[in-house]
Formats: sequence, structure tokens, C-alpha cells
Amino acid sequence: YLETSILTGSDSFQDVVVKIERPTYHKPFLGGYKNRITGVEFHNAGSQTIPKNRPDKGIKLFCRETQTVFEKNKPQQTKNTTSTQMTKIGLYVSNMTDKLVSPGKYLTAEEYHKRRLEAVIVLQTYFRRWHAINAVQNLREEKRLRLAWEAQEELRRKKEKEEKLRREHERRLNPKTKEDFELLYHALELWRQEETERINRTLTGAERKAAFCGLLEQEAQLISSIGRHKLNADEGNQQKAILHFLDKCAQPKRWKAYDGKITEMDTQDTLRARELFEIYRSISMNDIPKDERIDVLLTLRRTVKEHGCNLTWEIVELIDREVDLMSREVKECNLEGLRKRICTLFLQYIKTPKFNPEVARILKVPPDPLKLYKNVNFCHSCENYLPSTEFPVPANSRTTGRCRLCCKLDNEASRREAFLKYKLILENLRKSEADYQDDAKIVFLVQHEDLQYMIENIWGCQSALSACSDLYDLFMVRWDKQCEWSPWNTILLTREEADAHLRLCNLQEAYEAAFIHRIKHKHIRAKNYFAQIPAMASFLHKSDNQANAN
Repeated sequence: YLETSILTGSDSFQDVVVKIERPTYHKPFLGGYKNRITGVEFHNAGSQTIPKNRPDKGIKLFCRETQTVFEKNKPQQTKNTTSTQMTKIGLYVSNMTDKLVSPGKYLTAEEYHKRRLEAVIVLQTYFRRWHAINAVQNLREEKRLRLAWEAQEELRRKKEKEEKLRREHERRLNPKTKEDFELLYHALELWRQEETERINRTLTGAERKAAFCGLLEQEAQLISSIGRHKLNADEGNQQKAILHFLDKCAQPKRWKAYDGKITEMDTQDTLRARELFEIYRSISMNDIPKDERIDVLLTLRRTVKEHGCNLTWEIVELIDREVDLMSREVKECNLEGLRKRICTLFLQYIKTPKFNPEVARILKVPPDPLKLYKNVNFCHSCENYLPSTEFPVPANSRTTGRCRLCCKLDNEASRREAFLKYKLILENLRKSEADYQDDAKIVFLVQHEDLQYMIENIWGCQSALSACSDLYDLFMVRWDKQCEWSPWNTILLTREEADAHLRLCNLQEAYEAAFIHRIKHKHIRAKNYFAQIPAMASFLHKSDNQANAN
């Protein structure tokens, strides 16, 4: 504090206390001046108010000042003084380097522009020649690449055809699956029809009857041969089916997370199922050393001995018998029956939910008999009660009808049709619809019988564009790719045609009006057929409403 006196009147003073606050910051220099005589410096006054602090926004800010420089360009011509020197009296200047300049022909503006035009035409001529050469070379290169691609595609199609014929030949020689035997029975029926037609055309009377008797005997022998092949294939397929069943039981729990990653988790039941699967696979192996076989049998004995029942006691007894016979050096061929019996009983042990809880969710016959009443239908042909999965139900069916086994036996006995081609077309169609990810439903309601009717009666078993009749090369795709697939929104094409069709953006510009009218007529026929099916009627009305809205 500072106490000072202030003159308040003519002769009166008043003492005043002045509070001095020391600045908390450095005073900026704002300029000033200096007395040269006394040397005293005088600074310009600054504000004594403490600057207000800006609120902290959490962001580091920078101040930047810019200064624009204004430039101006102005051409100038400076003076240059020159002089010349000429020959005169008393001075000689050599003219050896002088040049004689004479005026040329005067060029008018019209002649000048004409010369420029001719030069431009020459330049354009050479440029166009260069451009034409490049265009021709590009066309030649495109033609070469196109021919090479066509040759490669032709070679690929030829190889695919040869591979397909080789596979069909192999499947007929060594049939293993249901489809293979369907092809065999279909080939047998074609051969029988050809022979019947030949006999009717060439023979009459008693010779014709004798030929038919011989044909019947040959057909019976071929059916018997196919039956033997089927028995051999069933043995191998049964073992594969058992291993697939056990592997399915041993799979860990899987679920997809929100980020698309698959998470796996093993439970006590899956670990138990995996342990039993490994033991079964070990005891079913052939040609393993004697010591390893004994170790596997002892492991199996310890495993089944955990539960006491008639089944486990029988398995333990058979294991002891095999170990005893192996110690007596009995031949391997004499132990085959005993080993098969052990495998069969152990498989029965694995399929018991009490010993293997994980198997309960995969068994076709659930442990609880009350669950059988919910999903069981009666087959009027074989008179058996079977689960609903054993009945093929086409889209136009109103009842369950016959089971799959009865339909298969009827087909092998009378019609002998091969449905493999239609199943492949339906499988490819469902895969392509699943790739759209637009919640397609109709394609999964249609069965191969419905697809067979569409291909044979509506599309004529040929491509709509090229009339290709090889069903192995045909695919069904959407006619309008913006709408869900349905029998009234489809087209039958080859693989190359289908790929090109799905790349089109405007069907009205790509196809002729007559072709579009023909396709629409096929769609109307499909609508009339599937409109009789209650399951399809709702989808048909929905598509009609959507078309009217569009």
C-alpha cells in the first residue's frame, strides 16, 4: 500500500491510501520513444486489465496469420544505343562477312493460311494413319485373345464332357450311392425298351415269343447282378454312415458371434462321445499289430466296465475270449466273426443315451416314446409308422402318401427313372438363391418332382436361348434378378448363358419382344399349375400385388 496526499482545495490536502497490485504477467512492449538529451525512455501505455482466460476445449489450437503479397508484372523496353561504321576516306572496313539481303516474294494472308491448312492436313493424315494402325492392332489382339479364350473354353467343355462320361462309366461299373443305382436301373430300362422295339420290328409269331423269353431272362440276370452290387455297396456305406454318425456326435458346440467369428466349445458329453468314437475307430481297424490290438481291447474293457449291465458284461466276456484266442496264436481269419460281434455290441453301447448322452439329440428314434406321436405318419404301402422326414412331399401333394423306400422300390420295379439331373439342377438353384441373401422361401418348398414337371412340360428339357438339351449343362436362374425366384420368375439356360443373363441390367433392351413374350407365356403356364397348390397360392398373390404396385 502507498499513502499519498491529494490537493482537494486551494489550501487543503487529503491523505489517500493507494493499493498497488503487482502484475502477474510480463507487460508486452508496445513501442515508445527516448529522449536523446536526458536518455529517458517512454513506453506506450498498455492495458492493466488481466486478460480473460479462454475455456479449455480439450483440443490443442494454433493461431496462424497469413499475409498476402500483391504482385504486379509490367514489361518494359530499355533503350539500347548502337552505331554502324562505314568505309570512308582514311578508313577501310572489310565486307568479307557481309550478307546480301534481297526482298523475297510477298506472302498474302490468304496464301499464308492456305499453307498452314495444307500442313495441318498432312499432320492429320499421319496422325490418323498412326491411330488406324493402333486400332487395327488392338482389334487383332482382341481377336487373338477371343479365339484363344474360345479354344480354351472348348477344350474345357470337352474335358468336362469326357470327365462326366468317365464318371458315369465308373459309377455304372462300381455303383456305391443311390444315384448310381438309379442310373443303372435307368440304363437297364433303356436297353429293355430298345430290345423290345427291335424284337417287335423284326420278329413275329413263335420267334417273337422266344425272343421275349430270352429278353426276360437277361433282364432278370442283370437285376440280380445289380442286387449283388447293391449288397456290397451297402456294407461299405453302412460303415461310412456309422463313422459319420459318431463323428457328428463328437463335434463341439458351435455358434456364430456378432462379428462373424465361429466359436467352438467342448462339453463333457462331446468329450465322452469323442473318446468312444476314437475307441470304436480303433477296434474296427484291420491289419494292426497284435500288441496294439490288445491295448485297444484293454482300453475298451476299462471303458465299458464303468457301467454294469448285461450289455457291458457280454462285451467284457467277448474281449476276454479274443485276448485268450490271440494268446493261443489263432489265425486272424478265424477271429473276424468275434471282432464283428464286439464292434456291433460296442456300437449298441455307444447308441445308448445312458452311456453316451450326446447321442440322444441325433438318434432318429428318441428315448422318450411320447415324442414319437408328434411327428409320425403311416405309410399305406409298407404299412409302417415312420417319421415325417421319410416321406417325400411334393409341392402339389395334399397327403403324405408313400415313404421314400416304397417310392424307390416302385421306381426300380416299373418306371426306372433317374432323378439325378433334376436333383443337381435343384441343388445349384438353391445355392445360387442362398447367395442372394434376400430370404428366399419358394425355392426351398419346391421338390425335384416339381422341378421335373417344369423342365419337361413347360421348358421342353432345353435351353430357352440355344435349345441345348443336355440337362447336366442346364441351370435355372431368375428371370428378373431383382425379384425372388419362383416358377413364374425363372428361365432355363446353360452355364454361360446364365452368367451373361444375370449381368444384364435391362431385359427389354437385351431381348427381342417375341422372345420376352414366349418367356412370359411359360411363366403364365407355371402360374396356372402352381396356383392349385395351397402352399404356393399365398406367394402367387403376393407377387401379383407387387407387380400391380410396380
